[in-house]
Formats: sequence, C-alpha cells, structure tokens
Amino acid sequence: MDTHFAPAERTTNDQLQEEIAAVTTSPIIKELLHSIGGLIAVLDGHRQVVGLNDSFLKTLGIDDPGPVLGLRLGEVLGCVHSNDEPAGCGTTRYCSTCGAVIAMVAALNGEGPTEELCSLSTLKDETAAEYAIMVRASTLKLEGQTFILLFLHDVTLEHLRAALERTFFHDMGNMFTGLLGASQYLVREDKSEMAAMIYRAALRLHKELEIQRCLFKNDFLEYRPSRDDTTAGELLAELRGIFDKHDAATEKSMLLPESLPLLSVKTDKSLALRVMSNMVLNALEATEEHGAVKLWFEQEPDALRFCVWNEKAIPEEVQCRIFQRSFSTKDGSGRGVGTFSMQLIGEKLLGGKVSFSSSTTQGTLFKFQIPVN
Repeated sequence: MDTHFAPAERTTNDQLQEEIAAVTTSPIIKELLHSIGGLIAVLDGHRQVVGLNDSFLKTLGIDDPGPVLGLRLGEVLGCVHSNDEPAGCGTTRYCSTCGAVIAMVAALNGEGPTEELCSLSTLKDETAAEYAIMVRASTLKLEGQTFILLFLHDVTLEHLRAALERTFFHDMGNMFTGLLGASQYLVREDKSEMAAMIYRAALRLHKELEIQRCLFKNDFLEYRPSRDDTTAGELLAELRGIFDKHDAATEKSMLLPESLPLLSVKTDKSLALRVMSNMVLNALEATEEHGAVKLWFEQEPDALRFCVWNEKAIPEEVQCRIFQRSFSTKDGSGRGVGTFSMQLIGEKLLGGKVSFSSSTTQGTLFKFQIPVN
C-alpha cells in the first residue's frame, strides 16, 4: 500500500479484537484510562485506537468507544486530510509534517517518549475548526505486544492568545510611535501646558507598551531603563494628573503633602510612576467612599522614599503572599500582577526597595525607596 510517510498497513479485524481485549482487561491500563484527566489514547503498532479514556470520550461526545476503535487518530478527530489516501491517517502528503504522526513513528522506532505539536484542521458536521494539540507518545509492552500511549493537550487557546498578543503589540507599537512623534511636534509648535501634558501621556503610554511586551515575553529583566533626573515635585504632579479623573478616586480624598524634599534622583520616571501609581490605586480601591488616602515623600541621605497610606488593614493570611505573582484576593483570571510588578520593577529594574506594613490599628502603609543614582 502506498504512503507518503508512515506505514500504511492496518491490523486485521481478528487481531484488532485481541488487542482491544488485552487493553480493556489490563488492570493497569484500565485504571489509567479511568482515573487520569486530560486526553489519553492507547494505539496498537499500526497506530489504530484500541482504548480511550473517559475524558477523550467526553470530548468526542460519545459514551460508547466502539465506533472509533480501530480508527487512527486523525480519523477519530476528523482531520480534513485523513481520507486523502486509501490507507488513511499517517499516509498522506500532509502527514510528514503532522506532529501527532511524527511523535508516534518516533516512539515506535524506539526514540523514547516524544512530544510534538500537531496543527489540526477538522471538519465535522460541515463545521470547520483549527486546533493546536501537544501530543506526547511513548510505547508500552503488554502481553508481548507493543502499544503506543498517547497524551494529548489542547493548546489552541494558548497559541491563539500568543498570536493575538504579537499582533497587538506590533500594531499598537506602530500607533504609539506615530502618536509620540505627533505629540513631540505639538510641543515644539505649542508651548501650552496642555500640549506638554499630551506629550507626557504619549511618552508614558509608549513606555508602558514596552514594559507590557517584556512582561508577556517573560524576559522582563531584559528591559533597559532610562536614567533621568527627576524630583518629588515632578513625580507628584504626574500622579495628580493620573488620578485626577480616575474612577478609583471618585468620592475619595487624596491627601497630598504641603512640602516636598528638594532631593533629585536619577531614575526611569515612567517605571517609577508605574510602581507609585499601583501603590496609590491599591490604596484607593481599599478605601471606602468619603475615605482618604495619604501620600507623602521622605528624604534619606541616598534615597527618596514615596509613601502611601490607607486606613484598611490587609488580612494577615494575605500579607505573606502580597508580592506573589498570580495571587490576588480579587475574582477572575489575570489578577495578581499589580503588587508583583511593583516589587519586580521597583527592586529588580530600578534598584530600589518596595515594602509595606499593615495592622488594624495603624492601617496599611506602602513604601517605595528610590535610590539617588
């Protein structure tokens, strides 16, 4: 039988029934198929299905595995190419680049457990769909025969999200570059405070995008901060602009210092403001209506310390995990980045120190110490 990649031969019906019986009566495989979540399949040496776990059956929308036993994986999943050749799945010209078939053939050739990404196009009930599936194949011996144990993990959403993130950062990067250029031109032509405010906002947005890009790529420490002179007055003015019309500040007071240290520090102002604005935002969100959040600066011999206080205490069981990534007391996925990024940016990138204290008698006080140089 002709094939473009994997062997085309199939198991005879009699032999297939013996293999199915061996798998279904094996205590180890039976327990494996019924106890482990995720998608698990057992295939014979000709890559034909002889066992599926409950999760796999549920994904297929069937209770009885009978109709799919003896089929190959692509035929079970509805691959659009599985019928391109008479011998079916694994033998078409598309199969030489199919991660699932590559992993199976490698496992049967004794290359040990093999994991590959399978890009799968399906057509079921006239509905087309695209999937990305990580397939891990290993072999096992049972009654003198070799079987393939397959573990499948659907990573479609992760791959889609990664593609959308790349597109987003690329397109938004182009937009912000244009916005930054336009705002620079505006400042040169118009010396008003409004023009300056637009330029500062555009610059901050551009920096924020670069920071987020690094966060998503998990190489945040590759970001190179700029180092410019700034003062407590400049930082406070930026914070006032950020929270002047912010929803979190509605019906709440921000108590600002009457005097400020004159100390100048050399730091990345955009990164420093990100830490400080997260501190202020957390305090505002923890404050009841008509309550107050207090902001002030303290001068040290070699540092400028920014302080934010609010009345509400952080529960003791939360305090020990306050800077842990992905930990949050708020509902929903994607939480727990604010306080984590405060410490990461403030300490790892800017060389400062982020700390807090909290009690029912003293309230909650966050501090960000910015080194002079």
